[in-house]
Amino acid sequence: MLVAAPGSDDAGFVSIFNGRDLAGWDGKPGWWRVEDGAITAESTEEKPCLKHNYLIWRGGQPADFELRFEYRLRGGNSGVQFRSREVADWDMRGYQADMEAGPDWTGALFEHERAGIALRGEKTEINRDGVKTVTRFADAAALQKGFRTNDWNEYRILARGPEIQLFINGVKTAHTIDQQVGQAAASGLLGLQMHPGPPMKVQFRNLRLRTLPPPAPTPPASQ
Repeated sequence: MLVAAPGSDDAGFVSIFNGRDLAGWDGKPGWWRVEDGAITAESTEEKPCLKHNYLIWRGGQPADFELRFEYRLRGGNSGVQFRSREVADWDMRGYQADMEAGPDWTGALFEHERAGIALRGEKTEINRDGVKTVTRFADAAALQKGFRTNDWNEYRILARGPEIQLFINGVKTAHTIDQQVGQAAASGLLGLQMHPGPPMKVQFRNLRLRTLPPPAPTPPASQ
């Protein structure tokens, strides 16, 4: 069964991209530009991308939040980093809302050290010791049919406490509760990915962020 996103209340969202230039963002020179009102990165046969690089938002390090944006991907792979950290040469590590031109990764939650945390259609619970429990709430191939190839799609990231949910075009694609000590991140940077590989083009627009209050603490079990 496909799980629809909750209501579309727009209150409290702030735009983090002005649609004109890369003010407030920082990326590797020569890779990022604004084209037709969208943040754009592109590789070609003449200009291949040989190593990951990211366009990093410098406006803060969100903890509990909702991020909404539209993306268009023509070939290759990309993603949006969140609750992440910066490493050398405009690279990043941390959670990634994944997307690709192929059949496997769009709508999945990826993380560089633990790879696919929740694949499309999965709910993954990770306890403090790193033990994973995976259940399936939707068929991955059925979810894939809801994505528009070579066209604009709406992506939504909802992160509150240890719980992370991803939605594309209003339908939930991945759900994670991550409590692993030393791995789960409570806050961090946002970034957009330029992925190495064959020629590709990725664009992002209408990026809007809403800060959320942290979840209420779970009351202790009665004795």
